[in-house]
Amino acid sequence: MQPDVPTASCCGEADAYFADEIHVRDGKTYVIITDDRPDEPRGRPHIDVGTEIEVPDHKLKWDKGNPTGHGIIFLSRNRYVFCYVQPGGA
Repeated sequence: MQPDVPTASCCGEADAYFADEIHVRDGKTYVIITDDRPDEPRGRPHIDVGTEIEVPDHKLKWDKGNPTGHGIIFLSRNRYVFCYVQPGGA
């Protein structure tokens, strides 16, 4: 669920990209796309590995991890950030 809209889902393969690099610059959070999996089977638009995405603070999901071992950013087709989920957890 989206951290700022807990009744709205943000999770789907067509929205999900591995983003294992996260950093803060000038008080803003950024992630780097590290997902080199093929896009076609997931039905998602391509985003190049190394693309930097700003994640608004209200879209950071820190209350629960995920079992993939990857940080995951969920994006709309026009790159609106639904949420960023940290790696780890169950």
